[in-house]
Amino acid sequence: MNQIHPLAVVDPEAKIGDNNVIGPFCVIDKNVVIGNNNKFLNNVTIHYGARIGNNNEFFPGASISTKPQDLKFKGEETTCEIGDNNSIRENVTISRGTASRGKTVVGNGNLLMENMHIGHDCVIGNGCIIGNSTKFAGEVEVDDCAIISATCLFHQFTRVGGYIMFQGGTRTSQDIPPYVLAGKEPVRYAGVNLIGLRRRGFSNEVIDAIHDAYRIIYSKGIMKDGVAEARAKYPDSKEVEYICSFIESSKRGVIR
Repeated sequence: MNQIHPLAVVDPEAKIGDNNVIGPFCVIDKNVVIGNNNKFLNNVTIHYGARIGNNNEFFPGASISTKPQDLKFKGEETTCEIGDNNSIRENVTISRGTASRGKTVVGNGNLLMENMHIGHDCVIGNGCIIGNSTKFAGEVEVDDCAIISATCLFHQFTRVGGYIMFQGGTRTSQDIPPYVLAGKEPVRYAGVNLIGLRRRGFSNEVIDAIHDAYRIIYSKGIMKDGVAEARAKYPDSKEVEYICSFIESSKRGVIR
C-alpha cells in the first residue's frame, strides 16, 4: 500500500506501484510511471514523462523530468528514466529528453548531491557520485562509477569515462578518459585514480597496466600513435581496450 500525504497532488493518470511514500506538497503529473518502494519527501515534483524504478529516495525540492532547456524542443513525447536505488538530494533538477535521443537516463545506485542539474538527453551510468551544484549541459554521457566533485561544469556532448575523479570547481569542454584524475585550469590529466581503483578492487597488475597505457598514450605527439602502441602491448587487457576505444571514439577531443 502506498502512503500518500493528503497535501500531495497526484494525477489520476499516473501509474504508481506499491509501498511508495509520497510526502506533503509533492506533485506527480500525468504520464508518469513509478515503481515500488520509492520515497518522495516534501515538495518533490515529478513531471510529465518520468519513468522511475524502485527503491529511490527524492529529497525536498527535487524536480524530475522537467521541460528541456532547449529552444529546439517542440513538445515531442520524450521521457526521463530513473533506475533503482538512487539518492537524489535537495533541489536536483533533471530534464527529460528531446527529439535528439528521446530520453534522459539515470542508471542505478547513484548519489546526486544538492542543487546539481542534468540536462536533456544526458546518460548517467551506475554507481556515480556527483557533487553539489555540478551542472551537465545537454547530451553529456557519464560512464559507471565516476566521481565528480562540486561546482563542476560540463559542456554539451562531452563524455566522462568510468572510475574517474574530477576536481571540484573544474569545467571542461573535452572528454575525460576512464580511470584518471582530472583537474586544474585549464583541465588536464593529473594521473591515474589509484585510490579509487584500489577501493573498487582493481588488482595492482591491472592498475600498473592502466598507468603504463596512459604513459605511452600521453608521451606521443599524436595520440592515435600512443593508442596503437598501448593496444599492441596489452592486447588482452579489457581496461586498456576501454581506454583506447574511448579515445578513438571521442568527438570533442580528450584532455591531455
